[in-house]
Amino acid sequence: MEQLKKEIAEILEVADLDTSKKFTDYDEWDSLAALSLLALLDSDYNKQMKVQQIYDFANIEEFCKAIIAK
Repeated sequence: MEQLKKEIAEILEVADLDTSKKFTDYDEWDSLAALSLLALLDSDYNKQMKVQQIYDFANIEEFCKAIIAK
């Protein structure tokens, strides 16, 4: 899970990722970041997801748990 968090921090271009926040709490979250995250999920985790599903998670921590658990 730490690797996924590191990759999310890189996508958001932040040094310190607060996983208690939602993706939309970050100013760096935009359509390009969303597409980058979806591409990462597909290529590295063999998971497919729609952007809207990302918004359904309470926070980034819950998102990471769901991705790793599947």
